Amino acid sequence: MCSFRCILTIIMLFVAAIGNASDVNVERLINSFDGSHNQVEVANSFFKELKSQDFIDEDIVFTSSTPLDSVRQMFYYWIGEWCNDRQDYEDAKRYALKALPLYNGNSDAKADCLNLLGVVFVRLGDFASGVTYTKQCLDIELKSGDNDRIASSFSTLAGTYIAAEDPDAALKYSLQGLKYADKARNSLRKTILMGMASEAYYKKGEYEKAVKYADEAYRIDSIGDRQNRAAIRLSQKATALIGLGKYAEAETTFLKAFPILIESNNYHSLAIDYNQLGFMLLKQKRNKDAIKYFLEASKLFDKMGDLYNQVHSQRGLYESYWNINPDSAHIALQRFNVLKDSLYREASADALARYKVEFETDRLKEEVNEHISNRKRDFVIGGILLFICVVGGFALYRWRIKRYRHEMQSLMAKIKEIQASISTSDEKDTKDSQPTSDESDSISEFEKMVIEAVNDGLPKGEYSVSHIASRMNMGEQTFRRRFVEATGKLPKAFISAIQMNRAATLLRDNKDMTIAEVARECGFEELSAFSRSFKRSFGRSPSEYRNDTEKTST
Repeated sequence: MCSFRCILTIIMLFVAAIGNASDVNVERLINSFDGSHNQVEVANSFFKELKSQDFIDEDIVFTSSTPLDSVRQMFYYWIGEWCNDRQDYEDAKRYALKALPLYNGNSDAKADCLNLLGVVFVRLGDFASGVTYTKQCLDIELKSGDNDRIASSFSTLAGTYIAAEDPDAALKYSLQGLKYADKARNSLRKTILMGMASEAYYKKGEYEKAVKYADEAYRIDSIGDRQNRAAIRLSQKATALIGLGKYAEAETTFLKAFPILIESNNYHSLAIDYNQLGFMLLKQKRNKDAIKYFLEASKLFDKMGDLYNQVHSQRGLYESYWNINPDSAHIALQRFNVLKDSLYREASADALARYKVEFETDRLKEEVNEHISNRKRDFVIGGILLFICVVGGFALYRWRIKRYRHEMQSLMAKIKEIQASISTSDEKDTKDSQPTSDESDSISEFEKMVIEAVNDGLPKGEYSVSHIASRMNMGEQTFRRRFVEATGKLPKAFISAIQMNRAATLLRDNKDMTIAEVARECGFEELSAFSRSFKRSFGRSPSEYRNDTEKTST
């Protein structure tokens, strides 16, 4: 008889297989690239797949005349970024190191690759290499004079020293980075560096200052509607509250941050928080509660290959089990010693990965054998699974449309706010007034410039990322990076929101314009494409929207 647990496992495997199909395609292209006789074709398919996942927002296409070293450099770099995003740090390191020698001279692109290597080595616990690559990146950025990129490098460097338990150096680089973030008027970069300063003050034992910096960073991120970042600031605040001995407030703050981190798939920060909460619970003699969080953290760090933080999880388990289950405490102590001794050896990480694969393979074989022995029941289960998948697929589609519409409405509201601030700023300029600190934190000059550039380019059809980047005197890669940091969104979504915001305004305020004229004014060459995009954003066709607004006005 096939148990309920077996049924549930098969359902989860089936759904996961559907959700991971795109990742499988990417991995297949990665594995076939080096041995391919036509690397240009494989690279083009790879970037097409990344665009379909919204990992990149513009087409990257190579021709037969593109130098192969340029193809390989971009291919390896973006594999590194893709693996890092999926927290596969070993592969991210391997491909970024393959890309690095292919850069000619110093450039923004090379700095991006060095920054990626700095981040990845820190995730793997190799702080010396992380510092080396990040300082190389900083040298390039300082020569470029780009305040925002300089602030970004200082941020990575500060994070490296925090992980390496050198709070003095971390604080020094955090405060230096804050000066450049203020010059760049980048509120997101500013809050990241304030979070770094909070962690550095915490490690120095200056807990009041740690809470102050985390609180201010949380306030700014909340104004900017950056929930994922705000959750990280909550985690930093909770950690500082532990230092002050305010355990109840710290636990409440952690529990407020956890669901947001899970929703945004930020499992690395989540696992670190689990460790922090576990050690706090140990101080309160709540060993059973602590074990729960250390076990969850250990699973996540094991999956990510993060040996450094895994060591802390095993130490926490050892201390938690000591007075409850001596045998489990002994096992945790043994694992702690093994991980500690092999922290900087890749062989250990590979052995852990192989063990995990072998274990899961054996478990899957047992489930398959049980599945085969119950064919009649499996036929019924298969029908149930198919029904669940169809219903689930339809529900998922509806949910994605609803989420897209919600995101677009939020973006359009944000754009209206920015456009209003532009008008307000113009009025204030005529009165020799300055914007308030809240306004400068929540709305950057960068966002205003992007909106103005897109609105100017829409009637001429010049509103792609490359057009906007050119108008702002930036390379596309630099523009994308700065845009995501400033807004938390991809440029493509932001541009679409500007188009839809303009369309709604024209439909409402210009009754004499035909739908086709509105479409052209918003950068659409085909009316059908405009209608689909508008209905997806508003849930109504352009004509229905206009009729509804007319009824409302009368």
